[in-house]
Amino acid sequence: MTTSIAKFPAEADRHRAPSLLDGALHAELTPEGCDLGYWFRAVPEGTLGGDPMGRSDVPVPDHMMADGPLRQAVMQELAFRSMAEEKAARAISFLVAYAPDLAGMDFYTSQLMDEARHAYAFRGHLLELGVRQDGLEVTMESLAGVDRDAVLAPLEEFGLSVMERERDYIGGVITLTVLVEGVLAPTAELSERKWRPFDPPAAEIERAAGIDEIRHLSVGTTIVRRHVQRHPEDLGRIGELVARGAELWSKLPVQQMTFRREQLYQQGLDQHRDIAGDYELWPGRRLVDTTPEERMLAAAEWARVTQEARLADMGMTP
Repeated sequence: MTTSIAKFPAEADRHRAPSLLDGALHAELTPEGCDLGYWFRAVPEGTLGGDPMGRSDVPVPDHMMADGPLRQAVMQELAFRSMAEEKAARAISFLVAYAPDLAGMDFYTSQLMDEARHAYAFRGHLLELGVRQDGLEVTMESLAGVDRDAVLAPLEEFGLSVMERERDYIGGVITLTVLVEGVLAPTAELSERKWRPFDPPAAEIERAAGIDEIRHLSVGTTIVRRHVQRHPEDLGRIGELVARGAELWSKLPVQQMTFRREQLYQQGLDQHRDIAGDYELWPGRRLVDTTPEERMLAAAEWARVTQEARLADMGMTP
């Protein structure tokens, strides 16, 4: 019998892939190595295990089906994440259109599919949590519509100004890799970890999405690094774009949104401490001993380290 080790590369194997944080910091992948053939061979079975949501048959626990802060917290997160992934998929269509070579076009075609699948999977878990199919869009709007307008809409406008109106392929890759995924990926890592004891299906869905994001961050970094090496005169323009994006991030109410959700999660954590038990959110730190502020600070530090590492790998000073 053929093993997964023989069939799938480690970074795409759901059992052997590193954590999103480790992969984001250390993976070195290329668009040529992650072409459409790679995607069709590795992702449907290696990453997703044959399930379009990327999860096993583990059931949704009863406590997640009951109204309460835990259920509300995960539903708010998933609704927002689904909206974010949908916007990413739509924006990536411009990278597919303006890619200067076939390797870039093929890679971003696969990433577009990944982001669309993520949005589908996050919506799918809302349905598993009891949201009616015919009321899904209305429910998502009530859960995350305000946050979408406050956080995602300005980011989308910034990205589209680069990708659609300016037709700036490298600027679009930078925006996606550094200013969007490079900042949001650590939050996704925190989400996977904190839902693991309470909502295993949600954690599995996050895990599969995180494996995809490792590939997106690494290949995006390779594309920009090659461009900078070939066109060092472009460093100033790219640096100015990163600075403008960072300034935009600083003005968005991301911390307020995250803190509100972490407070809701904390209420659920306090109610179900017995379920969390001695589970550690990170080595040496039990989940039940953490606070909303501590979890937010950890994710912010992960984001800083990830972003600086990627900029350095691109040949740019963080």
